[in-house]
Amino acid sequence: MRYEAPRTLESAVALLAGEPGSAQILAGGTDLLVRLKSDIGEPDLVIDIKRIEAMKAITAEDGGWRIGATVSGAELGEHDGVGAAWPGVVEAAELIGSTQIQGRATMVGNLCNASPAADSVPALIAAEAVARVTGPDGTRDVAVGEIATGPGQTSLAKGEIVASILLPARPARSGDAYLRFIPRTEMDIAVVGVGVSLTLDASGICTAARVGLGAVAATVLLVEAAAAALIGTAIDEAALERLAAACSAACKPIDDKRGTIEFRTKVAGVLARRAAAIALARALSGHSTARKAEK
Repeated sequence: MRYEAPRTLESAVALLAGEPGSAQILAGGTDLLVRLKSDIGEPDLVIDIKRIEAMKAITAEDGGWRIGATVSGAELGEHDGVGAAWPGVVEAAELIGSTQIQGRATMVGNLCNASPAADSVPALIAAEAVARVTGPDGTRDVAVGEIATGPGQTSLAKGEIVASILLPARPARSGDAYLRFIPRTEMDIAVVGVGVSLTLDASGICTAARVGLGAVAATVLLVEAAAAALIGTAIDEAALERLAAACSAACKPIDDKRGTIEFRTKVAGVLARRAAAIALARALSGHSTARKAEK
């Protein structure tokens, strides 16, 4: 196995594209290093991107925030601007691993690992986040929901790297939230995860919504029927019931040791209701409410 630590994105792309064998990107390494230590495949080349300065930054862009590929969960959680605009995304990223892991794990790594149970991805999909992909043929912007194509599989072509994620400008009277169910109280894989983002008009009617649903299908789902249940309503009890039903109906889960098909299907609706209620409270208050406490 060969190790390289380029200092520019262009160099990283060239290394990745030019490797005739298998190659892996090392950002936080919280998934890759575990696989290496467990002897679950060894790549011919590991490309450490942590020395690329441009990928370490969180920068304001078009009213939103661009988050570099090597920004850790801890760094994201300490950023007041991102936390105020997109508290649901931040609380999702902060659920990836322990406090120690948070100092290394990255949201982009969580995305590119392509786990259906990735915590950050339902919240990113709900936020309509966009991944910036750079490769031998240039740069393209891709909806976060189009990166994973199956468990452990992505749409990235040979030589392509997700360099950053853009969280768009958040409209006025908007809120988002992420909730998950896990068997333990901390440090476990989501049995179900739900991200909700919504916008209200001046009279309190929902004008836009997005719902991301994780760990209930081969990839994280954008549930358009769930969003439709909220749009045009004051997000009352009837709307929440329709939201829950739409999320349960969208589920295509498996039975495993962490949860049955029936359990996951039921919990998806329950969590969607709760996440929508938190997002609604945030939209009405105009700021993130008790984000740390809700973890």
